Amino acid sequence: MAFFKVQGIVKFFGGLAAVNGVSFEVKEGEICGLIGPNGSGKTTIFNLINGYFALAKGEIQFQGEKISGLKTHQICQRGVGRTFQVVKPLKRMTVLDNVIASAFLRHHPRSDAVKLAEETIEFCGLTHYKDKIAKSLPIASRKRLEITRALATQPKLILLDETAAGLNPHELEEAIRLIKKIRDSGITIIIVEHIMKVIMTISDHIVAINHGMVIAKGTPAEVVSNPEVIKAYFGEDYRA
Repeated sequence: MAFFKVQGIVKFFGGLAAVNGVSFEVKEGEICGLIGPNGSGKTTIFNLINGYFALAKGEIQFQGEKISGLKTHQICQRGVGRTFQVVKPLKRMTVLDNVIASAFLRHHPRSDAVKLAEETIEFCGLTHYKDKIAKSLPIASRKRLEITRALATQPKLILLDETAAGLNPHELEEAIRLIKKIRDSGITIIIVEHIMKVIMTISDHIVAINHGMVIAKGTPAEVVSNPEVIKAYFGEDYRA
């Protein structure tokens, strides 16, 4: 039984197939990188996985259970968390209160939610910002808060959508360390990322898509040297 499985999923916007027959599997405890040019369908796949969009065809399974067709909060309750490419914290609330809001998914007594939130904030290295208003945080810390909020739902699988975009080299290294730390804590990860340093450093395997279809699967080294991937990123006239 696959830990996570996407099988033949399709999504149309008007007459355009934004995702067209995508299939892949993710093993428990690994990091799967999802790559492709802008507009290739990566974030749409995330939106299909977490129920934000409805499938036209296909099926998504998590721990042997069909989750496609469930509501977003039901999918989260089953253990699939996610971040968003454009981070949108509760701007007028503190970092702690932002994370408490996520912790309430599983912990209804406020004291339990606060305890989990504080532990998750410490895990993600945001203790210094705990009492700061979320909108005052620099971009790197806002992205880290986005991850912290997702982790406070206590996922078994987390979808990370371009968490390294806009970071400087030092912040990028810190982001890589945090992603590895999340994996080492036992959480399986699917990550969408354009920065090849991140994908090549952390991924156990990669799924490459273009025009909503899978064009390559394999180890980072296999995928990055695949002719179809090179063509998708650099054009048909590119020569290595």
